[in-house]
Amino acid sequence: MDFLKSLQRLLNKTDVADFLGPLALRLYLVPVFWVAGMNKLNSFENTAAWFGNPDWGLGLPAPTIMAGLATGTEVLGAVALLLGLGTRWFAIPLMVTMLVAAFKVHIENGWQAVADPMSPFANANVEGAMERLDKARSLLQEHGNYDWLTDTGNFVVSNGGMEWAITYFVMLLALYFSGAGKLSIDYLINRQLSKA
Repeated sequence: MDFLKSLQRLLNKTDVADFLGPLALRLYLVPVFWVAGMNKLNSFENTAAWFGNPDWGLGLPAPTIMAGLATGTEVLGAVALLLGLGTRWFAIPLMVTMLVAAFKVHIENGWQAVADPMSPFANANVEGAMERLDKARSLLQEHGNYDWLTDTGNFVVSNGGMEWAITYFVMLLALYFSGAGKLSIDYLINRQLSKA
C-alpha cells in the first residue's frame, strides 16, 4: 500500500507539467492549419471553384462562402491555437473542416495517407501506387543521383487517404475537452474571471 501511495505522490508532482500535452497539440497543429489556410487564401478563386464544382471538386453549395469560411477558420484557427485563445471554440469549426476533408475528399482513397502494402488498412490502390513508386525509383536510379536523393529518407507515394485528417480531428477533439492548458491566453482569462 505504501508503494501505491508513493507512486500516487510521484504522479501528483507531474501536475506542474500538465500544460505540455495541450501545448504540444496546439503547436503541432498551428503550421498544419496555417499552411492549409494560406494556400486557400493565396489561390482563393481556384479554391472557391474547387469547393463548388461537382465534377472535379467538392460540389458544395455557395462555394465562395464555404471557401471563405474554411479559409478563415484555418488561418484564424492557426493564430488562435498558437496563442491559446478561444481554443475550445476554434476546435469546433476546425474539427468540422477535418470531417469534411476526411469524408468528402479523402474517403475514396481509404485510410492510408502514404501508400504502404504492409499496412492492414492497405486498399486496392496500393498495388498501383507501388508500381508507380518502383518505376519512379528505377528512373531516378538510372537518370539521377539516387543516393543523394534518398540520403535523408525513402521515396513514398501519397495515397491521399483519411489518416491525417482524422488524426488532426482527434488532436482537436483532445484540445476541445482539455482546453489550451496553462500556457495560454485562455488560462489567463479563466484565472482572472475566477478571481472576479
